[in-house]
Amino acid sequence: MPQREPTSTTNLDIYDDPALPWSRAHERLKVDLVEMSTPVFLGTTRPDGRPHSAGIGALWLDDDLYFTSGPDTRKSRNLAANPSCTLSIRLQGIDLILEGEATRVTDPETLTAVARAYSEGGWPAEVDGDALTAPYSAPSAGPPPWHAYRITVHTAFGVATTEPYGATRWRFH
Repeated sequence: MPQREPTSTTNLDIYDDPALPWSRAHERLKVDLVEMSTPVFLGTTRPDGRPHSAGIGALWLDDDLYFTSGPDTRKSRNLAANPSCTLSIRLQGIDLILEGEATRVTDPETLTAVARAYSEGGWPAEVDGDALTAPYSAPSAGPPPWHAYRITVHTAFGVATTEPYGATRWRFH
C-alpha cells in the first residue's frame, strides 16, 4: 500500500510550536515497530460499553499496522462486536495515538508477509490456515493459532517528547 498522507492537519499545541509533520510520526513507525520492544497498547470497547486495553506486539508493514490476537481473548471478542479501536504507541521522540478500525486478515499472501515480518523481528510466526502460529506468544495471547488484524487509521494524534516539540492531529479520509 502506498504511504497515506493526511487530508487535514490541526495544530493542538498551546505553546506556539508549529504543527508536527506527519512524516515525523510515519518515519518513527517504520523504524520503531520493526522490533517487538516498542510499547503498544490496543484500546477496544466491550459489548457493554466498558473500555478494555491490552499490550500488543504491533508490526508496521508496507504502510499498514498489524497485530495478532487469540480468537477467544477479550480484545478479539471486542473487535468482533465493534472493530473501532485505538493504538497508543511510545515512539522515539513522539507519543502517538491512532484511532481506526481493526479488520481480520485472512488472505494467504498478506498472512505470509506478516508472518515473515514478525519472524524477521524476532517472533518465529508461521501461517496456519487463515491465522498465524508460533512456538510461543505472550502469556495472555491464548493458545494458537492467532488471528492477524490490520488497523485502518482515520485519525492520529502526536505529541513530541523531544525537540522540536508540538502536538498535532492528523485526519486520513
